[in-house]
Amino acid sequence: MIAVTAWASQTLNIPDWGRWTLAGISLAGASALGIALLIGPAARRLAGEPHPLTQTERQQMTATERVEAVNAARHTLIQAATGLVVIGGVIFTGQGLWYTAQSLDASRQAQRTAEQGQITDRYTKAIEQIGSDRLDVRLGGLYALERIATDSPRDHQTVYDVLAAFVREHDPKPSVTAAKLPAQPDTDVQAALTIIGRRNTRLDAHRPNLNNIRIPQADLSGAYLRGADLTGANLTDAYLSRANLTDAHLDGADLTGANLNGAYLSRARLFANLSGADLRGANLNGAHLYSTNLDGANLSGADLRHVDGTTEKEIRAVAIVDAETQF
Repeated sequence: MIAVTAWASQTLNIPDWGRWTLAGISLAGASALGIALLIGPAARRLAGEPHPLTQTERQQMTATERVEAVNAARHTLIQAATGLVVIGGVIFTGQGLWYTAQSLDASRQAQRTAEQGQITDRYTKAIEQIGSDRLDVRLGGLYALERIATDSPRDHQTVYDVLAAFVREHDPKPSVTAAKLPAQPDTDVQAALTIIGRRNTRLDAHRPNLNNIRIPQADLSGAYLRGADLTGANLTDAYLSRANLTDAHLDGADLTGANLNGAYLSRARLFANLSGADLRGANLNGAHLYSTNLDGANLSGADLRHVDGTTEKEIRAVAIVDAETQF
């Protein structure tokens, strides 16, 4: 029976509860057999009696010895039965705990699957919204994407790649001349920029790609754009005060008249047009300033230590500096 139930628990195509029940029966049978051996032959051998008592030996026992033998047998049987009950209880308790754990795992997996399905549905709807012709619907889609990135860290990078692409695709096209660029960015483009600038940067797989965007007077105050690709961007008169542009790539960017008051530009590639820009208190420590146009830029109180591509004399000749400017 032990062998058959053990074999059945491993080979039959039955539910898990049936499989574990058969395994429990097999273990209980094995335990009972082990106890029987212990209280039978094994016990006699340990007592120095390799063979059972003969009929003659039993008749030679006194009445007291027979009573004691019966009581000892009863005591041994009770202990064996108790042991079986304990073993069975442990087995079935373990089975119950295992089955409960499996059920919880299955429930959690089903919940995760349902949540991912909901995230996918929300993402699909948000993508449809940002493609709408109506401004209010597009705005709703942009903020829905931000919420998805918050609720689902695994979708964080995808969401912000989509938002960066939205900005690149909805700014004025190259066919629009610089003279005809709108004075301010469209409301939805500005909203996308704001969302990008306040994202949870710890979940970034890579930095925002905003190369060649053309958004004069964009408001990116306090935005976190560390390492961002802003190559060729037109950000004339943009508001970038206290923005973090550390290690950013601004090759060929136009930041004429931009407000970079207190901005972080350390190690940034500023091969850009910064004429008339407000860089008061900005941190340009280690910035790369090759071919950078600093005509009329206000560098009062700025940190210009370790910059390369230009000299203190060249900066003083074209920009506004004061006693607090650090070279």
